[in-house]
Amino acid sequence: MSEGRSKPNVLQFIPYAYGRTVLPPSMHPWVANDLAGPGAAMRTVVRFAIPCFLILVPFWFIDTSVLNRMTMTLPIFIPFVYFSIALNKIYRRGRLRHHGLDPELVDVIAREKEADVHADYRAKYGPRDDD
Repeated sequence: MSEGRSKPNVLQFIPYAYGRTVLPPSMHPWVANDLAGPGAAMRTVVRFAIPCFLILVPFWFIDTSVLNRMTMTLPIFIPFVYFSIALNKIYRRGRLRHHGLDPELVDVIAREKEADVHADYRAKYGPRDDD
């Protein structure tokens, strides 16, 4: 892997996307944006869904009705996507930790969106004990 690059190439990205490799420190800003930036949750769900989809595609070539194909594939695909959504933050925190980055980066966007709510709370009730 080249140390000077700021973004991974295709041969680096595919193993990175599925948790196989750790990218070099020169790519940490890109990794932080990928795992905690805008659209990170959707990217993670898509990355989870692609291997499952590829495994289920051959079932659609079986000579049977569409309803039968759906009953073979959807009971596998829907829970797969559901759990990828449910475990999204946990997975992204683990990937950030794996790269040596702060796992709390996952919540940065939510904190920025809710900053005005917290400021109103502090103005009305004073700071909380943990502030």
